[in-house]
Amino acid sequence: MLSGIFPVIPTLFTARNELDLAGQRQVIRFALGAGAHGLVFPGVASEYSHLSLPEREQLLALVAAETAGKVPLVGGASAPTAAEVIAAGTIAMKHGIRHLMIMAPVGLGSDGEAHRTFFQQVAAGLPGAEIILQNAPAPTGAGLGAKAIIEIAANVPAITYIKEETLPSGPAITALRAAAIPNVRGVFGGGGARYIIDELDRGACGAMPAVELTDLHVALWSAYASGDRAQARRLYRLSLPLLVAQAIYRMRLTKLVLAQRGIADAQHVRAPLPEMDAFTQRDVDTMLGDLLAEFPGWK
Repeated sequence: MLSGIFPVIPTLFTARNELDLAGQRQVIRFALGAGAHGLVFPGVASEYSHLSLPEREQLLALVAAETAGKVPLVGGASAPTAAEVIAAGTIAMKHGIRHLMIMAPVGLGSDGEAHRTFFQQVAAGLPGAEIILQNAPAPTGAGLGAKAIIEIAANVPAITYIKEETLPSGPAITALRAAAIPNVRGVFGGGGARYIIDELDRGACGAMPAVELTDLHVALWSAYASGDRAQARRLYRLSLPLLVAQAIYRMRLTKLVLAQRGIADAQHVRAPLPEMDAFTQRDVDTMLGDLLAEFPGWK
């Protein structure tokens, strides 16, 4: 069973908007060294919608080679149409990745029957794949209700996990787990781990946050799993200032923190995101300083 902290690996780009493969390796090695229980690529935090299929293939090959079976690897295969998902999923499976995270597409709106047909087509086109149904809020995803997700998963045996990140995520996770769908082994939390304690309290099997706080998130998971809820909540509180900023600046914040931590320098993004001015960057520096003072091993 997949469980634990599965960080989403970002895509690093040079200042010339080309893939930064050396930086990509550094981030993967950081996540593995930080104790990640698995890796996800490409996800929303990887700017997957701004990658060409050849770029996806090149990067998936790199991630698979660097991971080398050390931990489970979840391949992102989200796209607007079933045909595009099948094309992306085929690339991932070619590199030995059978767990595929696929978002309920925003273009299908709240039409539960259309989503069910979509996932049935995807499952038929990717035999042997295990689908992680990602339910993200609009405008990124369709933001389906728990009842619709339960109906879809119950009719698509290839769906073996759900990543629930509509807001609030907690009640949806409770409903999904209570449904006890035979083919669904677990429900992951999303939303950047901004609600991770509530999600774990409700029985989530793990979280799929961005990568820059992997060591802190692994320490939080370990404390929670060992029954040290006080330490888990302390680490959670330490993470929140950066995660609140990340909710606005997304991959810009992730890449800035990676650079500030000396993990990888590339900070170019392709996604249209707000710029961080000098005030914001000073605030991020203060947040990092607070973590340095209070989280052992932080660098």
